[in-house]
Amino acid sequence: MKLEDIYHFFENPPPTYLCQELAVCYILYVLLQGESYGTELIQRLENEYPTYRLSDTVLYSAIKFLEDQRAITGYWKKLEGRGRPRRMYQVSPEWQVQSQELAQLWLEYINPRTN
Repeated sequence: MKLEDIYHFFENPPPTYLCQELAVCYILYVLLQGESYGTELIQRLENEYPTYRLSDTVLYSAIKFLEDQRAITGYWKKLEGRGRPRRMYQVSPEWQVQSQELAQLWLEYINPRTN
């Protein structure tokens, strides 16, 4: 390691991978805006929040958790110009309030208040 390496690290830090807790909040944040599917959730995170990443493993683990809690529902949808159907997800009506609370935790995480 050289001194320049330290400066380079802070100028171009490696991406931070979301843990399952953050992934749950992020997924609900996106789904409150409209239905989505797994690959789109990952791509949207990378586009809107370039310093963050979401692995397939954590994503689908978080989705399974949310489905088990009945927070989200999934269904198959054939998309125009796409060969096979995609598994689309949406927030369950009875989970609207709690989803908004958890989505707010995501927003607070990515936009921490400075005191």
